[in-house]
Amino acid sequence: MHDDYQEAVVRKLQEIADELETTPHRTLREGESKKAGLKKLFSLGRKPAAPETVTPVRGLYIWGGVGRGKTHLVDLFFENQPGEQKLRLHFHRFMVLVHEELRKLGQVSDPLELVARDFAAKTRLLCLDEMHVHDITDAMLLGELFRHLFDRGVTLITTSNVAPDGLYATGLQRQRFLPAIALLQKHTEVVHVGGDMDYRLRALEQAGTYHLGGGELTDEKLKKEFHALTGIERHQGDSSLTINGRQMPAVMWDDGIAWFEFSDMCESPRSASDYIQIGEYFHTVIVSNIPVMGTLQDDAARRFVNMIDEFYDRSVNLVVSAAAEAEHLYTGKRLAFEFE
Repeated sequence: MHDDYQEAVVRKLQEIADELETTPHRTLREGESKKAGLKKLFSLGRKPAAPETVTPVRGLYIWGGVGRGKTHLVDLFFENQPGEQKLRLHFHRFMVLVHEELRKLGQVSDPLELVARDFAAKTRLLCLDEMHVHDITDAMLLGELFRHLFDRGVTLITTSNVAPDGLYATGLQRQRFLPAIALLQKHTEVVHVGGDMDYRLRALEQAGTYHLGGGELTDEKLKKEFHALTGIERHQGDSSLTINGRQMPAVMWDDGIAWFEFSDMCESPRSASDYIQIGEYFHTVIVSNIPVMGTLQDDAARRFVNMIDEFYDRSVNLVVSAAAEAEHLYTGKRLAFEFE
């Protein structure tokens, strides 16, 4: 099926690939190391000069509705880039790594510069999937982090459901996030993937993995699917798993396959790192009894979206039972764009 929007993105990505191939990669660390000795000799007693910066190849910010094939296009681009100085992560996972590195550094001067320096030393091409900023802590550090990464020659390819101007739209102290938006607009070309075809939803429905309804009858269908996949019956009843050091209830599980209730997955205080670990443990996940969510269930709805994104990012096979079609699972306003 031909898609003009996707074709335009492919052309842009090819242009970036060509430029990366023909442009020598010089990191800021190289420049710093060559001049470090002389700088130390001649800067005694004086304020150090501002570090030299490196201009990166301009990247791409691809935004559009859910299921428009953004992730698939970036994955193909990433897989075909030569060399090892590349990194592809879901945005949530990237931020988890950033916070982990900050914790390791402890109380040091300008820790974000040190984190960016280490990333840039190994990475020229950074691909981040599903960028969306809701956490104030992330929002406050992204501007400085992006600045240090771009100054060190890192090229960014990212996807999102919203344009850069729409990031952290209703967040606290948004004024302090605006420099991050400006940097994205400067160092990436913003491309919109329009159209109304949801490739992700179509694949899910065609695979017969989306079950409407709930209750005992649907649970019996899921139970049969679970046993058909595993060939055995075990880990039933009061079963649980250890996820990030905490116990998490499961209906059933076996090597590579797990079945959870929606209430345990999304109505409890779960983080993106929990879904990341589940996605690393299991190639197939069943989530049962997904309700219709309104404004009062925004927290659960946000966790649900994060869960879907993390599983999709890791090619986890997802089987669900839900009270409504996917596009009608959320009736509120704040997160409506996530369910479009």
